[in-house]
Amino acid sequence: MILRIDHVAIAVRDYEKALRFFTEILGAIPGSHADDRGMKYLWQNFALGDLSRLELLTPTGEGSFLDNFLEDRQGGVHHITMQVRDIDEAKKILEINNIPYFGYNAYGTAWKELFIHPRDAFGVLIQMAQFNPDDWLAESVCLGSGKKFTVTRGDEGCRLTLAHEGGGTAGIDLSRKEISELMEALGRALD
Repeated sequence: MILRIDHVAIAVRDYEKALRFFTEILGAIPGSHADDRGMKYLWQNFALGDLSRLELLTPTGEGSFLDNFLEDRQGGVHHITMQVRDIDEAKKILEINNIPYFGYNAYGTAWKELFIHPRDAFGVLIQMAQFNPDDWLAESVCLGSGKKFTVTRGDEGCRLTLAHEGGGTAGIDLSRKEISELMEALGRALD
């Protein structure tokens, strides 16, 4: 049912301080973001390295749904988002196993979600979501529509970068010897 963990969401009081920490010190690359006026919060996605992601959440006014969570702390892990191929299938599996869920939302075809309360998930708020991961990432960490790989020449060989089905890319540096071995292996696979 679960394709992968997409991101960990961290709720913070001081968004600017957290933004500086994750971008300037840890090198996170900002992706999509939005200000939800109804629930009074801002969310911002970030890519870290090849495939790791996090999301910052911060209240934007009194009455935010984050108020209780941040009442006694400056920040902390709020939830974990797990990508599913089919949200309706995920709902069925939860229902068959008598696991309650809440907050089912469908935002067109771009994002469908539901939540499992921490009391039903060993102390962790779990968000399950169906979506296209590249839609939520900065263009700089994606290969672009239709591309599956790129090859970049290096001093001692090359870097092979592959589009990842979880969004973004994964890369590996190959020596000249490894390139030859890869070409031989691909040739044998095609025979």
